Amino acid sequence: MATNMLKERYSGKINTVTIGATKEQGGTRTSTVTVGGDSTMPFLQFEGEMPLKPVVAMEIQDINPDWHPVLNEVYADVINDPVAWAKKCVECGADLIYIKLAGAHPDNGNKSPEECAKVVKDVLAAVGVPVIVVGCGEEEKDNAVLPVVAEAATGENLLIGLAKQDNYKSVTAAAMVHKHKVLAQSPLDINICKQLNILISELGFGPENVIIDPSTAALGYGIEYTYSILERGRLGALQGDKMLSQPVICQVGYEAWRAKEANASEEDFPNWGNQAERAILWEAMTAAGLLQGGAHIMVLRHPEAVRLFKANADALMVKPEI
Repeated sequence: MATNMLKERYSGKINTVTIGATKEQGGTRTSTVTVGGDSTMPFLQFEGEMPLKPVVAMEIQDINPDWHPVLNEVYADVINDPVAWAKKCVECGADLIYIKLAGAHPDNGNKSPEECAKVVKDVLAAVGVPVIVVGCGEEEKDNAVLPVVAEAATGENLLIGLAKQDNYKSVTAAAMVHKHKVLAQSPLDINICKQLNILISELGFGPENVIIDPSTAALGYGIEYTYSILERGRLGALQGDKMLSQPVICQVGYEAWRAKEANASEEDFPNWGNQAERAILWEAMTAAGLLQGGAHIMVLRHPEAVRLFKANADALMVKPEI
């Protein structure tokens, strides 16, 4: 006997945002990535549409970041060469490359804006996938670096950031002038997230050009709060709030690989199992939870976590027969 399903009806949806530009579009990418377009809560495709599946950005840095030993082992042959590192990530399934210009930080080499721009241009020349570029996290230096990077990559339709409450004007201005997208980050607060989007839009930069990073917690370290922020944002967007209708990116790798469960040795915690397997699963499970919350782009580090995430996303994207 057929069952009539009670379905929610929504008036809004998530914006679609495209990163990257092909030759025909004025760039040099061999492919672009478009995210968003959802008109339902995550994976409830009997109520609405999820036309585009979630994607993976793999993180690289312009200096050796001295990461977790498991990651250092995977990238030992490329970790000192951003170009080779980017190529390896593409081979491992990256849909996008996420470049953190950590070497620009005054404590990490204090690279000049021009040196940073060269790194980005070299990576763009080496891979065909779209590129995300973020600064070192030191506000004054990022305000100097990101406009130079944006100009050097004119036409490539980068996603650049991080635009925060204190520096959104300089990042947004650089994106507007050189036709890139903006990555806006807020500190796990739905009201600040919305306010930042309002401030960016007041500069004349449409919400369809913004992807939001609401900040992320790892499995076991407040992931349920991150999930609640994602859920509240999605519900607001579906109810018609244009300032919450941006696709979401989550910094999964950064958070998961600094968790105690990823770093504690087998000698100290023999009941926790193999450390390498445990660390990789911590990243993959963090991504799995945030995927259910509605994130569109996961920034990951380990190739096996990428594989597990993609298998999970593919399975969830299959429409149920109801």
